[in-house]
Amino acid sequence: MHTVWVWGDQLNRDLAHLRGTDPASTRVLLVVSTAKLAERRWHVQKAHLLVSAMRHFAAELEAAGYDVDLRRAESMRDGYEAHVAEFAPEHVRSMEPASLPGTRLLADLDVEVVDNDHFLCHWRDFDAWADGRKQLKMEDFYRLRRQQTGYLMEGEEPAGGRWNHDHANREPPTAELAVLAPDPVSSTLDEIDRDTLEHWLPDGLYGAPPDGTWATTRRKALARLRRFVEQALPAFGDHQDAMVAGAWSLNHALLSHALNLGLLHPREVCDAVEEAYLAGDVPINAAEGFIRQIIGWREYIWGVYRRWMPDYADANVLGADLDVPPAFTGEAATEMRCVEDTVTSIHDHAYAHHIQRLMVLANLATSAGIDPKAFTGWMHASFIDAYEWVMVPNVVGMGTFADGGRMSTKPYISGGAYIDKMSDGYCKPCRFDPKKRVGDDACPFTTLYWDVLDRNRATLGGNHRLNRPYATLDRLKDLEELRERAVEVRHRLATGEL
Repeated sequence: MHTVWVWGDQLNRDLAHLRGTDPASTRVLLVVSTAKLAERRWHVQKAHLLVSAMRHFAAELEAAGYDVDLRRAESMRDGYEAHVAEFAPEHVRSMEPASLPGTRLLADLDVEVVDNDHFLCHWRDFDAWADGRKQLKMEDFYRLRRQQTGYLMEGEEPAGGRWNHDHANREPPTAELAVLAPDPVSSTLDEIDRDTLEHWLPDGLYGAPPDGTWATTRRKALARLRRFVEQALPAFGDHQDAMVAGAWSLNHALLSHALNLGLLHPREVCDAVEEAYLAGDVPINAAEGFIRQIIGWREYIWGVYRRWMPDYADANVLGADLDVPPAFTGEAATEMRCVEDTVTSIHDHAYAHHIQRLMVLANLATSAGIDPKAFTGWMHASFIDAYEWVMVPNVVGMGTFADGGRMSTKPYISGGAYIDKMSDGYCKPCRFDPKKRVGDDACPFTTLYWDVLDRNRATLGGNHRLNRPYATLDRLKDLEELRERAVEVRHRLATGEL
């Protein structure tokens, strides 16, 4: 028999490693690495999801007639070597992992590696597009992929007359938004789920225990896809950038965990969204906004990750050096209402939606000067959908501008006014005033927004997209007081007093 080695983010029989295989002549290897589980202070829901989904997939394969070797080992290498020693397979095949550590391991072993087809654009095709370009722009890549895939196209023109409907996706929250948003699908924990939680996970994890929110099987993932398309997608577009205190899911898809495990394929997700648009069930700004997240941003992130790693993970052009603050990790309470709500969402669900990640967590991390590598590591451990290929470009490039503009033409930073505009229940009950930059009740976001520009003038001052903020900074009459307030804010943030 030959062996197909399936990694934990490849849990789908219709991918390149398993497609067309004969169960009678195929043994499947899955390795749960105990060292990996002990590597970080993982959120318990994240660790549970990965292991439980692997065990469910193993059971699915056994039911289909495959001989499955699901083994726990210190490392992936140890698991592979033990499998080979026990079964002596004729040969071993694996699909290339999405993240580079796995790719490097397979290169050291006598394993046949097939291309990863869990993305619509392979990284070599991305490289061919990127070669010779002075700067890579996601929007350029996205438009090309629309043309190549045919999604939301009317002949050679984009559906709705424009490529990007982001202008229609920035409405602030309404009073009804949280009330009308559908509840997430929840599944009762089964025997494998419960046994995984009790016997397969290490001590020292954090967060609320699994509650059935996240899909551990393809069947459950498909139920969540149906829920999104039928109930949440119609209202997804207008308010996808809105934040509401206590409403962690709103109309977001909650599908990234299933996509990144392999339980769903990006093609079937985009197909379902396009079909809903063509049937007249969802508006163009909702369909386009979501498909852009998949064939634009998600695939672009994988492409730049493969192209720029491994040095990219160490980028830190702003010289940020603060540790991840206790307010983020949950080790200290915080008076910042937006941070408190976001961290509560992470604790309870191992999740916060993309605007909370970008404009609350990453915004504060950039402005305060939190070390991007440490910040990336914390997010990797804390989020249900996080993998190295996901988090490094999103945090180093998009989130913290640590790459100096290779991904984003300016830092995604703002004062408290943006958070006030795009949220409900954050700023009004908060003791900090988003309009103030100095004083004890000044919003830390507002103080640090001006301070990060001031501290990094040598690096950021020549950025033409920051001309207006720097002109305003130069007119501030209280700059010295602001600098003093910023030193205090950064110290209190670092010590867990803010």
